[in-house]
Amino acid sequence: MIRFNFVISAWFVVSLSLYSIAASQEVAEATKGIVTTKPAEGTRFVDLKDGRYMVPYEDVLPGTEVSFTMVPIPGGEFTMGSSENADTSPEMLVRVEPFWMSAYETTWGEYHRYMEFGHEGMKSIQAHGIRVVTEDNKIDAVTCPSPLYQPDFTYEAGSEDNECAATITQFAAKQYTKWLSLSKGQFYRLPYESEWEYACRAGTSTKFYFGDDEDELENHAWFEHNADEYRQPVGQLSPNPWGLYDMYGNASEWVLDEYFEKGYTQSSRAKPGKALSPIDAYNKPTRLESRVLRGGNYLETADECNSFARTPSDPKEWRNTDPNTPKSPWWFTDVPATGVGFRMIRPLKTPSRKKQEEFWKTNFRKTEFEMEDRIEKGSGAFGIVDEKLHIDLEKYQSK
Repeated sequence: MIRFNFVISAWFVVSLSLYSIAASQEVAEATKGIVTTKPAEGTRFVDLKDGRYMVPYEDVLPGTEVSFTMVPIPGGEFTMGSSENADTSPEMLVRVEPFWMSAYETTWGEYHRYMEFGHEGMKSIQAHGIRVVTEDNKIDAVTCPSPLYQPDFTYEAGSEDNECAATITQFAAKQYTKWLSLSKGQFYRLPYESEWEYACRAGTSTKFYFGDDEDELENHAWFEHNADEYRQPVGQLSPNPWGLYDMYGNASEWVLDEYFEKGYTQSSRAKPGKALSPIDAYNKPTRLESRVLRGGNYLETADECNSFARTPSDPKEWRNTDPNTPKSPWWFTDVPATGVGFRMIRPLKTPSRKKQEEFWKTNFRKTEFEMEDRIEKGSGAFGIVDEKLHIDLEKYQSK
């Protein structure tokens, strides 16, 4: 039996559908996800107990009509992990602050707009001497992927705009969140592993957020039993109690932590009855290999698609057939990386710019070298991003 402690610090109302964003559009537009009028009963929101309420919100990618949806996650305590497996032990008590999380996995429709920023946009405006990267402004620069070397591999399992983007490295996922943050003026990042599990469980203590019956998984996840070897459009199946879709299956999702076979090494810092913060529970990567992926994917079994299951990344094997030298820092080229994607979070408390940068950094010189070499050879793009970028793109692309 898994022990589970859950204390909601913000009142959270659960409904069967997403909060009607249009109902409070005027207020939500100004503050993106914060309203000062209490939402109607039966809708989903988080009461911050200071006259403010976190609500779901929809926003658009800069310079496009492509939208993404964020849903509020209340703060609280939970027991992370499971004694069922060595790599999910020992269980730890973790206290999480409120945040918003992507209702859906990042889609190809969203990811392709990010790619276009570089290949159809950034290179064209840099040809006019605009937004050229220097040592002084490099911190505000973002890289985006080159076109795919082997698109048949990447897209063979699904490539429509409403399907989850995949075969994406953690470096590329971090760069996507940096691009979106700088261009929207709102901070987005990948989740800590503890934040991901907390949001997935949604107040439950069972193997799945809907209980322990694996037969029910097909109503909530695309996995080997029902995916037919294809990634699927996001949001088709039932969400978890907090409005998050496809937390199991479809694409395994990047989190920030390093993977250890022996489980949660940071548990040595835990004290009986005292909860760790997500930062204290964080396994900060010390090597380039083996980051954690969560949720399972469309190729995996029901046992690999649950609230606590963890999968280690294997960049060396997943780029084995990449013919580039050095290999691409943005794309994987080998199965099972066709099932690797991501979703974002936005914390309620926006960290300082210096702390934001820590979430976006590569932290390893090898990855930086791969990126710099590919860009120097004409693949990928590297340019300055801010909230006025889309204006420059429209202006100089028309010339």
